[in-house]
Amino acid sequence: MAYTAIDKPSDYFSTALWTGNGSGATISGVGFQPDWVWEKSRSATYNHNLIDSVRGANKVLESNNGETQATKDNTLMSFNSDGFVYGANAGWSNNNSTFVAWNWKAGTSFSNSAGANGADIASSGSVNTDAGFSIITATSNSSANKKIAHGLGAVPGVIISKNLDTGYGWDVYFKTLGYNASLQLNSVAAVRTGAWGSTTFTSTFFQTGDDYSSKNGSPYIYYCFTEKQGYSKFSQYRGNGNANGSFIYTGFSPAFLMIKQTAASNDWFMIDNKREPFNPNNVQLVANGTSASTNKGDLDLLSNGFKPRSSNAAWNENNAQYVYMAFAENPFTTSSGVPATAR
Repeated sequence: MAYTAIDKPSDYFSTALWTGNGSGATISGVGFQPDWVWEKSRSATYNHNLIDSVRGANKVLESNNGETQATKDNTLMSFNSDGFVYGANAGWSNNNSTFVAWNWKAGTSFSNSAGANGADIASSGSVNTDAGFSIITATSNSSANKKIAHGLGAVPGVIISKNLDTGYGWDVYFKTLGYNASLQLNSVAAVRTGAWGSTTFTSTFFQTGDDYSSKNGSPYIYYCFTEKQGYSKFSQYRGNGNANGSFIYTGFSPAFLMIKQTAASNDWFMIDNKREPFNPNNVQLVANGTSASTNKGDLDLLSNGFKPRSSNAAWNENNAQYVYMAFAENPFTTSSGVPATAR
């Protein structure tokens, strides 16, 4: 049985919930100083807000559209050692509305010059090799097949990228789909090709494409992930179209899931164990939309994976392919071989 590399996943990923009071507040109890905060109203139709420590507080991107980066006062105003501070912005603090924020830790400064380590374009940002996560910024030179260092020290399993200064959509790379494929985080569209470079990614760099992940000499943000046993899993599965869905093994009890069907116009469904702490989990948000939490169908978060409990096409259409990102609540087996507490 495989042991975990991370015994306490909450040191690197955590979900926070709160209810707005119409003014700003401090969110504590995250467990670390977050470097990437992805926030959404659970009860109202506000945009998603994605803010990271590399671009800075109040620098907002929205996963549900292709808008440029915007400075929005009174969103996330500062990061602190156990969470963050937000202001009196309705999308964060509307009175009696409920909210969620998913938080990831990076934290170590990273930079790589053009020409160093085989890279063509300079990159910098923040990285956590223990958690397999980096936040990288780089400026495109509008050419295809350019290499950018990611700092992970291992081949990325997922890269989520966004052009910062033009209204161009999000691109999402999944290793399981191949280097030439991309999904759009702000869209229900199926996989498209020609998105990235012409060769597979390595433990040092990824490659940009001309018309997708690198465009117009613009600055880009790249959220890069590589799998860590017992903590994160980025893979795919096929649905079976019935209420007794396929079991998908992750090696841990998931705290967070994001699932997308690859060949049809289905949403990016986001599930976590805080908004719905009991099985079956039927509370979802969609990364590509502004809607409040909805019930699309049942899914069980188990001690070592997850299992659809309905035939909903969101995650279990017969013979349909799905990709997913998962982060752990608990590893199935600790680093010393002791079984973790079952869900």
